[in-house]
Parts: sequence; structure tokens; C-alpha cells
Amino acid sequence: MRDDKSVPPTPRRPALFAAATLTVLCLSATGCGGGDTAQARPGPEAASPSSATASSPAPASPSPARGGPASPTGRKPAPSTSAPGAPSGPLSGKTVVIDPGHNPRNHLHTAEIARQVSIGTTHKECDTTGTSTNGGYAEAEFTLDVAHRMRTLLKAQGAKVVLSHDNDRPFGPCVDERARIGNKAGADAVVSVHADGSAAGNRGFHVILPASVRGGGADTSKIVGPSRDLGTRIAGLFVRATGSAPSNYIGGNTGLDTRKDLGGLNLSSVPKVFIECGNMRDPKDAALLTSASWRQKAAQGIADGISSYLNG
Repeated sequence: MRDDKSVPPTPRRPALFAAATLTVLCLSATGCGGGDTAQARPGPEAASPSSATASSPAPASPSPARGGPASPTGRKPAPSTSAPGAPSGPLSGKTVVIDPGHNPRNHLHTAEIARQVSIGTTHKECDTTGTSTNGGYAEAEFTLDVAHRMRTLLKAQGAKVVLSHDNDRPFGPCVDERARIGNKAGADAVVSVHADGSAAGNRGFHVILPASVRGGGADTSKIVGPSRDLGTRIAGLFVRATGSAPSNYIGGNTGLDTRKDLGGLNLSSVPKVFIECGNMRDPKDAALLTSASWRQKAAQGIADGISSYLNG
């Protein structure tokens, strides 16, 4: 997500120790722990103006078989109005919004994504182009791929899944619209998927939590606690699914970071977090991010964290 490459590399705690610690924390009743790091850092967040793309509607449930039992009046029962194959599973009745960071065509619309929009407390660019690996694999391609994999996993558990965009618009949506999409859907959880663009040597993932922000159109007071619960569960289960360690350059090896400068969080009225799945500018992280099998593990870890949160 972040175009700022100015964060200097810092010594990395052994990956296995950090990963094991976070996994143990996650598997406790309250999920993973981790202190707030309230210092905000500059960096692009989501993308430009667009409409929500909902997952395909559920098909309607089968009507009674012909020749079935008659009603007491002698008439056959009226056909069922419930949908065939209506979603069922542990997440039935839950709505999850997945927000794939950026848009593959943002770079063709630099003037549009440079437009300033309100993030509640101030104004920022509608969106950015995102980052890429040194080999040219774009963050926006990565985020869409992981989002599609997450959608499949969550729908299989009965959730209604909405994507903020699905490569179906020329740019965007803007960061303020991304927040509105989750709000309008009445989402039980929203996750914005990203990959970082920091310096080589900086490795690992981190989950960004909303800070307590109040001003302008922003008021995160009701979502700070639930979002932290969602984020800590995702962090712990991401470790378990991927084997990746928490970031060695953000969050003090907790895998958690708190920010107040992201419109997608500031303007959300429903629990929401961002996840930076790794650093695209580090060769070792890039090798993971460009691997389809690892992306499936990443999607599984995030989906597991969402399921854990929604199931309490």
C-alpha cells in the first residue's frame, strides 16, 4: 500500500519466535494481543470512486416436489419462496465486505485519483496507484487475486460477500467511497487487502487498526474495540496459515499497527481493518506474494480470522 520507501530496515526478531508467539496468543479466547502504535505514517490507502460489486445473488431454494402431500384444504402447498441453494453454514446471515486495495488501471487515471477527498479529519488523495514488486507484479493485481480467493472461502461458509470493486471500473473507488460501501452494506466485518512498498530488508505482514478519531465526518469510537478484536484474530491466524512472521519494521513484532490517517478506517461505521500481507519491495517477501499457493494460504488466514471474529 505504502509508496513511502523511507522507513529504514530494523533488526528482525527471529521469525519462528514471533510467529509462534502470535499464534499462541491468537488461539486464546481473546485472540492475539499487541499494543497500539499510534504514530501515523504517510502512505496511500485504497483507491478511487466506484460502486460496490456484490457477490452473485444466491439461487432460490427448491419448491416442494410434485405430487407431495396436500394441504388440509385439499390443495397442494404453495411453492416455496425461499431460494434454492440459499447459503448455509457457520457464517449464514453475516455480511463481509472485502476491499481489494487500489485498482489495476489507477495508473492510467492519475488526475482522477489525485483529486482530494475528505477523510473526516483532513483531506487526502482519492487513491494511489499502489506499489509493485521489482519484477512488475502490481499490488492491485495481488489484492484482487487474494480477494477472489477470500470470497470463495467465505461464501462456502454461508457469508454474503461484497467486493468494493472487482476490476470493473476504470479507476477507484476513492477511499471515502470504499468506507461508504462497507457502511451501506451493514457489514459485520470489512477487510481491506494490501501489500506494502517499503525498503528491502523490511519483511513480514501487519494489520492496521483504526485509531480513536473524532472530527469532521469521522467518528470511530464505536468500532475501535471490535476492529481490534477482528484485527488480532486475523493476525494470529495469518501466522498459522502462511508461516509468515509479523512485520520487523512496523508494530514492534506484534503484527498490529494503529493509524488515524486512513479515510477507509476513519469514515467506517462498521468494524474494519487493513492488512499489509508483506513487502513487495523485499525479494524474499516478493517471492511469497507472487506465489499462487502462498496467496491461497494468505486468503485462508484472513478468512479464518474473519470467521473466528464473526463466530465469537
